[in-house]
Amino acid sequence: MKKYINKSILLIALAVSTYSCESTLDINESEVDATVESVAPDLLLAGSITAPRGQFSVTTSELGSIWMNQWGPDVNNVTGGMLDEFRLNVTQNFYASIWQNLYRGMGTYQAIINYEGDDYNNHKAIARILKSYYMQYLVDIYGDCPYTEALQFGENYTPAYDDDMSIYRALIVDIDVALSTLNAVENLSTPVGSEDIVFGGDLQSWVKFANTLKLRILLRESELASSAAYLAEQFAALDQNFLTSDAVINPPYANAVGQQEPFFANYGQDATGVDTFDNNYIVPSDYMAKFLQGNPTENGISTGVLDNRILGLFSPLPGTTGAANVVGVQQGATNTTAPPELSELGPGLLVGSSQANMLFSAAESYFLQAEAAHRTWISGDAQSFFHSGITASFNNLNVSGAAAYITASENRNLIGWTGSANKIEAIMTQKWIASCGRNAIESWIDYTRTGFPDVPLSIVAEKPNRPVRLLYPASEYSSNSANVPVQPASAAFSDKIFWDAN
Repeated sequence: MKKYINKSILLIALAVSTYSCESTLDINESEVDATVESVAPDLLLAGSITAPRGQFSVTTSELGSIWMNQWGPDVNNVTGGMLDEFRLNVTQNFYASIWQNLYRGMGTYQAIINYEGDDYNNHKAIARILKSYYMQYLVDIYGDCPYTEALQFGENYTPAYDDDMSIYRALIVDIDVALSTLNAVENLSTPVGSEDIVFGGDLQSWVKFANTLKLRILLRESELASSAAYLAEQFAALDQNFLTSDAVINPPYANAVGQQEPFFANYGQDATGVDTFDNNYIVPSDYMAKFLQGNPTENGISTGVLDNRILGLFSPLPGTTGAANVVGVQQGATNTTAPPELSELGPGLLVGSSQANMLFSAAESYFLQAEAAHRTWISGDAQSFFHSGITASFNNLNVSGAAAYITASENRNLIGWTGSANKIEAIMTQKWIASCGRNAIESWIDYTRTGFPDVPLSIVAEKPNRPVRLLYPASEYSSNSANVPVQPASAAFSDKIFWDAN
């Protein structure tokens, strides 16, 4: 415990001195001697892993859960909640913190990569992998971004923008550099140890993580015909040694101020046991509740199969039990049309202050493999991967009944492999369920690239379709006006990311 606390204190001190900058894309030189780039990577790694998680686990994922009709607001107690999201009112100030905090969060990764000396090569490899993990999301959400000139520690406050496809290509190269390092047999004087708060220094687990991340990056382009030759070459060289268990972060978290797991701290209780605002505010959408119950949804879908994951994702109304008593709200409804009582987030998501933070789930890994195998990019049985993804999702929520659900749903459209004529739609639908409360921004990105799952917009949506990207934040036009692309408001619905072939 003491080791983690000391490293966290060091990182916080460095963060105060280095992350106050003219641009959110850069890091200032510190006015003290211990600049972030001079600190050994083993002292930075734990803090660098936790730094982006609060933003990503809460704001970024929450946007995905709202736009993909998983969550709604408690309209019986809060007026006007989520209206911008429901109306699709995307502006330069809409979720601007995603851009700002992800760039800030990646700064320490670059400091680790830049550290002089070979003794910390494996630390640098992990930093390359995690920088690529978050940089992919910046491209997926915004398109062109500063990359080659970003994060230069005070040397460049106005970094140029790189083409989104070129960044994707560079991410693959960077991951390959990391894999080459991790797969090399070296006896370093500074091995990775407990500062690795994901795998505890198990480098082969990082190899699996990197391979799975490569798989996700490559699959983003799977709808793009012009990338076929590139993808064929990359998939041929891809090591199919992927994640088979959840990759989670735990420093460890604890029930103390500033030490709680970020998701629980936001949606659960504070360190004194008092419910947070969002604990009472976030409720299931009516669409998702009914879909998981197997009942007819607002757009006429009825799977007829009860999905026990509903009891991990959401809680029955107080004083009741069972999936039938999970009650959601139609997105855009008011307190005059909503049910008088609404459910809240469930025990599979809100375990406690010390729960682990999900970085990359086994369920997502298996669904990626199912898609890649179905598209014949990798070997293996797509149906088996699909079933493994469902099982992993049940396990992640600590819910029983996966085998029975797979049997009951197998011949049903949208949720079963055999019963779904469109296998990609079935994969994306199951990923949609598995992503709820975990990494729901993935579901929005998947919808953008594949068109699935085709869940309804809110009843107050002012546009006919979901956005395909977010707009560059207003702060970027203030600090980097010479380079940031000019965007009309309509760009959020028309300016597609390069991999979007729909």
